[in-house]
Amino acid sequence: TELEMPAVNLDGEVPVLASDPSVVQALESCAVTWQKLISTVLKEQVKKVPQGDGALAEIDLWREKNATLSDLAEQTKLPEVQKVLEILQEAESECAGDLQRALSDLKKHHLEALDNVKFLSALERHLKNLAYGTGADVLNTIPSLLSALRMVWVMSRHYNKDERMVPLLERIAWEISTAVCKSVDLHTLFQEDKAAAKKKITEGKSILEQWKKCYFTACAQVEESGSERFWKFDGKRFFEKTDYMAAVCQDLQEIFQVVTEELYNIFIPELTTVTENPKRVEALLRGVNALTGPMKELKFDPLSIKNARNWKLVMREFREEVSVENVKQIFVQNLKDPPLYKNHPAVAGAIFWSRSLFYRIKHTIIRFQEVEELLASEHGQKVKQIYLQVAKKMKEYEDQKYKEWRERTEHIVPHLLKDNLLTSSVTEESGTTKKSLCFRVNFSPILQEIIIETKYMEQLGLPVPEIARFVALQENKYLGYTSRLKTMLGYYEQLMETLTEAETKLLDDYIQELWRILKAGHKRLTWNSLGIGEFIFQCTQAIGKLESLVHQIHNISEDISSKLLFIESANLFKLPLSKNGDELPEAKEFFDYIKCERAKDVAHIVRKYSAIPPLLIEVEGQVANTNTGKSPKLTSYYAYWENRIYQVLTQLIVKNLQAFNAAILANVPLIQIKAVFSDPEITFQPSASEIDKMTAQSIQDCVDITKRFVRWMHGTCIECPPQHVSKDEVVTFSFYSDVSQSPLMIEQAVLITQNVHKVLASLSKYLNQWNRYESLWKSDQGTVLERLAAQKPACVTFDEHLQFYMKVAEEVTQQPLIKDEQFIRLQLAPLAFTVQENAKGWMISLGKLLNESAREELVRLRDEIQVSVFSL
Repeated sequence: TELEMPAVNLDGEVPVLASDPSVVQALESCAVTWQKLISTVLKEQVKKVPQGDGALAEIDLWREKNATLSDLAEQTKLPEVQKVLEILQEAESECAGDLQRALSDLKKHHLEALDNVKFLSALERHLKNLAYGTGADVLNTIPSLLSALRMVWVMSRHYNKDERMVPLLERIAWEISTAVCKSVDLHTLFQEDKAAAKKKITEGKSILEQWKKCYFTACAQVEESGSERFWKFDGKRFFEKTDYMAAVCQDLQEIFQVVTEELYNIFIPELTTVTENPKRVEALLRGVNALTGPMKELKFDPLSIKNARNWKLVMREFREEVSVENVKQIFVQNLKDPPLYKNHPAVAGAIFWSRSLFYRIKHTIIRFQEVEELLASEHGQKVKQIYLQVAKKMKEYEDQKYKEWRERTEHIVPHLLKDNLLTSSVTEESGTTKKSLCFRVNFSPILQEIIIETKYMEQLGLPVPEIARFVALQENKYLGYTSRLKTMLGYYEQLMETLTEAETKLLDDYIQELWRILKAGHKRLTWNSLGIGEFIFQCTQAIGKLESLVHQIHNISEDISSKLLFIESANLFKLPLSKNGDELPEAKEFFDYIKCERAKDVAHIVRKYSAIPPLLIEVEGQVANTNTGKSPKLTSYYAYWENRIYQVLTQLIVKNLQAFNAAILANVPLIQIKAVFSDPEITFQPSASEIDKMTAQSIQDCVDITKRFVRWMHGTCIECPPQHVSKDEVVTFSFYSDVSQSPLMIEQAVLITQNVHKVLASLSKYLNQWNRYESLWKSDQGTVLERLAAQKPACVTFDEHLQFYMKVAEEVTQQPLIKDEQFIRLQLAPLAFTVQENAKGWMISLGKLLNESAREELVRLRDEIQVSVFSL
């Protein structure tokens, strides 16, 4: 569109031209033409609408408007147009005002178009992705598109109003729904690979949900941004269609889920591996595939909201058919091992399961019938036929199960009622001990199962055999009997478990009597018998009687065990406490103390030992009703306790020797000995051999205490009297001969002796360092001094010898006077005193020799002086 320029010559000044009427008239005519042209163009542009439903069409529209208005606006800026306007304004023409207003409108519309193109261009890349991109492109574009729209709303001067933004959002919604329709095309969808089709549906549903989610996120962000203009649009305009399409995609997902996973991927492979009829598998496979048949033949677009009612009917047909088909598959799959409800028995539970499946599809068909057009259709008739076939199979299955149960029940129940009440894990002829006898209640689980089956069969309305009804009515009685029998046998087993082997032999007669009573349930009584209650009472009474006797024996046994524990715990090496703080006992005093204390304790434990036979005689009174101490019925029991006593005495000796050995090895001194000079050597007092002997004697005394424990005569608990071997020799049979041969005892005795010897050897080695002073006592003092006197030594020589012995005497006083070695403390004071005294003796002798030598020298000098004087 071009503005026509006036034919008037515009050269000249504006006032001059404005004063020329002919010029003004010509220019007014031109101005009217311009004003009409501009108004016409503006009206045409306002009336223009986007060519298409998509959002890109709106961008194209504003670009076209901007191009047209830009061209016209550029023409109005020409010098000629501006000068015409100035001349008319100078001439105060009315046409000038009309033209000015037209130019203002043009500028306003041009600026709007320019601004809209600027901001809409920021959306173009995102909108192209919606129009031409893949499903993934669309899904990823929506968040950034909504973010860009939010920025346009906040910054644009024209797209910040509902009348602009709402249509644009509608076009975007159309673009999104169109993209999903292209991807999710039902005419080709079910022909594709199932995984690919399922992916398209999932992607389409995600796009539609993403659109709504991002929109409302943008709404919230607009409010949070502080903008005065919120997005308060009518959401139905954007989401009515897309929400419907999302629901259809959800339906399609359900279809693929059922067909590809629940029926095809899971059921068919499992069935193929176990079925004996491959043709049946093929038929089932065809049935599964047929479920999607109606989807492939649709005459309408399910994604169009106007077809919502038709799609709802299609989905209802599908769900009903799937329900029937699913029940059919479940029934076929689980025929041999049906899933049972908790506490349901096998047969009645299977029938109940079959009926529950039947009621499930029956309920489905009833709902199907409520929509007459569904049942009347060809598809509806097909579903009905499947229902009738499945129902027939279920009825045949139920009849077969019931028939088999009834025949089995009528045959087996009479035999089960003839079972004995009890079973035993061993026979009467078994050679095992009576303690191993184990009784069990012999109430067959099959009988219990039949009782439960009978109850459930009656609940299902099925007739039951008379004998099964009779047993079911007696259930409480049978349960009561089995419960009482189990309780009674529990007491029996608990009682038998408390008996030791010795007690089992001791009570053999009583156990035999109890077993004789229990045999009635094991050999004679059955579940048809009338005396079951009386049998349980007799058994319970016999068990109680034996339990009372066992309780008394256990009390006596515990009393004996406590005495043996006291004996075993006796301390046969009680160590003396040190006197006056650090002063320790001498070796003899130490071992005498142990011997004295041991004698007291032994007397006490021997009295405990002597108290055992009266207790065994008490047991004899309870078991054999005699008090002789030599009852044949208690022979093994006497032997049991005598063996226990031997074990206790052996343990007593071994433990005490171990404790004494530990005391020897501990670094705690218990006794003291002295280091003394016994010409011609340094030694202990008492000597090492004497200490060894005292130790050995103490060990022997410890073992000898077992001589105080006199053995019993064979088969009794009466002590053996002394036996006169010869006229002067009397022998008493005691435990000493056995205990003294114990390898453990011998090992400990040898170990103690060795350890004591090692300690003494260590101390002897320590004493060797005192041998450096042996010259004090090994040298003959007289001979040494005579030799020294013969040499007539100078005084310096005497001084050297005196200094040596004085140093020795002083050095000895600085030596440690105590040496602790494990359990022995060595007192060195006596030895140090002896060394010191010897050194002093040498010093005195040297002093005497020096004195005599000096006197002789003085006499000699006196004589020489006298001779000299006389010679003068």
